[in-house]
Amino acid sequence: MILTNKLKITLIILLTIFIVGTVGFHVIEGWSLMDSFYACITTLSTVGYGDFVPETTAGKLFTVFIIIFGVGMMFYSLVLMAETFIDARLRSLLGRGKLEKIIEKMNNHYIICGGGRIGFLICRELMAGKMPCVIIDNNPEVIQRAQDEGFIYCKGDATQDKVLIEAGIKRAKGVVCVLPSDAENLYVILTAKDLNQQIYIMARSEEEESEHRLLRAGADRVMSPYTLGGVRMAMAILRPAMLDFIEITTRGQSLELRMEEIAVCKGSPFISQSLEDSGIRKRYGLIIVAVKKDSGKMIFNPMANYIIAEDDRLIAMGEDENVKQFAESCLA
Repeated sequence: MILTNKLKITLIILLTIFIVGTVGFHVIEGWSLMDSFYACITTLSTVGYGDFVPETTAGKLFTVFIIIFGVGMMFYSLVLMAETFIDARLRSLLGRGKLEKIIEKMNNHYIICGGGRIGFLICRELMAGKMPCVIIDNNPEVIQRAQDEGFIYCKGDATQDKVLIEAGIKRAKGVVCVLPSDAENLYVILTAKDLNQQIYIMARSEEEESEHRLLRAGADRVMSPYTLGGVRMAMAILRPAMLDFIEITTRGQSLELRMEEIAVCKGSPFISQSLEDSGIRKRYGLIIVAVKKDSGKMIFNPMANYIIAEDDRLIAMGEDENVKQFAESCLA
């Protein structure tokens, strides 16, 4: 924003000088607007060819005024403009170097390909969940917006290998493809899988028939914003209380109740214990509403004698602070 203001100030100063000088010579000496503008330029640039010389006393005094104030202001404007562009270039170079160092240190992060409305929403949610992410886009306006919001970004085409590598795809945990077209998302999926076979990929589909193509290309999950939006709107009509419950428990609108997905990592004290013996309900006051197995199978409302296994993902519901404590204990 500082750079933009400097440029605006510079342009306003230069425009004001040229207008005052041109109008002044036109009114005082009676020259045409073109000749007056020409005389103003030659005077301010200190060239002074001599083909236009003020003949009246008022014209001579006005020329002295233009030389004293106008020449100085014009050179100040040119210096300010040069300083603006040089400063912008230095900031860009220094900022780019700093970002590259940050990305080089990132591991298990997510790469967001596409900085539209959905891309920025995903970045905000990931940052709120303290999940590192990098956004890729080649639109200067999007990059400026990413800078303003404090996101880590890579400027470039997400379909190119070198840009994905620069974003740290070989160390990343997942890629989210939210580019404008399904063809671009398909190309990113193929490129990402070629660079990192183990990476998790989520993609957005614009057309219903594209979903199967994206899955065959290597996407682990494909979602359509239009389908999801339609389902939620229908739910708001048919089951408003259920939708309110989902909003409260999944979007952190209440500090009293929260639903979270918690991974049971290697070394966790809950491994090989039943839900009842683990003390999750008694110690943390949590309800395990579902368990997702490493194979992808989902177990809803698991029984008290269910044995917790490594890499299980427990869908727990309870008070926010209790959920956080339980998540920390699962990682122990």
